[in-house]
Order: sequence, then C-alpha cells, then structure tokens
Amino acid sequence: MPDNSFQLSAIDITTGSNPEYTILWMHGLGADGNDFVPIVQALDLPEIPIRFLFPHAPQQPVTINGGYIMRAWYDIQHTDFVEQEDETGIRRSQHAIIELIEREDRRGIPPDHLILAGFSQGAAMALHTGLRHPDRLAGIIALSDCAIRTGWLASSPCQVISHLLIRLNVKHISPTG
Repeated sequence: MPDNSFQLSAIDITTGSNPEYTILWMHGLGADGNDFVPIVQALDLPEIPIRFLFPHAPQQPVTINGGYIMRAWYDIQHTDFVEQEDETGIRRSQHAIIELIEREDRRGIPPDHLILAGFSQGAAMALHTGLRHPDRLAGIIALSDCAIRTGWLASSPCQVISHLLIRLNVKHISPTG
C-alpha cells in the first residue's frame, strides 16, 4: 500500500519570545499560508506571546475545477459537498495537521494551548481534525466552513465538547454544540 502521507510546510510567526499558545490557521481552496498572515496584526491580541502557524496545503488536482492543480486540503468532486467526499485526501490532511499539533507539543505548546482555525476548506479541516483529536484543544475557529459531515466521516468518533463552539458563516453567526 503506498504511503499517502506528507508533511506540511508552514509560515511561523511569533508575537513574542517563549510563546504560550499556538494558533494553527488553515487557508481555503486555492490559497496558501500567506492568505491569513495579516490576521496577526489585525487581531490586536493582548501581550501574551502567541505562535501563529499558517501551513500550506499540498498542490493537487481539484475535480470541481476541471482537474486544475491548486493548493487544496482535499479534492472537491461535486458541487453537492455532501454527495462525494474525498476520504483519502481528508484523512491525509488530518494526519498532516495532527503532525503539526504534535510538533507544537514537542516545542512546549500542549494541545490545550492550541487553537485550530481555518477559512472555507481550511475551516472544514479545522472542525474535522479538532473534533476528533484525542486531546482537548484550546478551541476551534471555523470561518465560512463547509463542514464534512456524511458517510464514513459522520460515524467517526468525535470529542465531547463541553464549551461553546462558534461557527462564523458568511450569512450569520450561530452557536453550535
């Protein structure tokens, strides 16, 4: 069986020495890690030193875009996002994101001090990975997500979330549980 794993390269920005938290922010389809770098300044966060990681999704053909090669966390095969899901691509990206979480743990940032964030396809991966991670994370930020929710993914185990998860969608803000 071929090894479909890969390591993600990422832009690494810290707001001070000895970061206490990490925000791992995943971009949307066709973008790269540079897409959300300006958020570091725009958030105007408190003086707590934070590490921001902006990984780059792998380049791969995207079926819905005529097979055009672009950065994508997984293939999108149909306009009905729940009709067909790229199980292999989703799992491969999930494992690569988990590798980044584990690397942060080795660097001194435990999972409960790490926030997974993402936009669009990156938000789908943040939700999918964060809700299934064996350790409780500090939080999940999902902006304009297209949640992965059917088939084999719907039955895969999720963490029990005892805190509020806010999903920010283009049209509204809604608390979910």
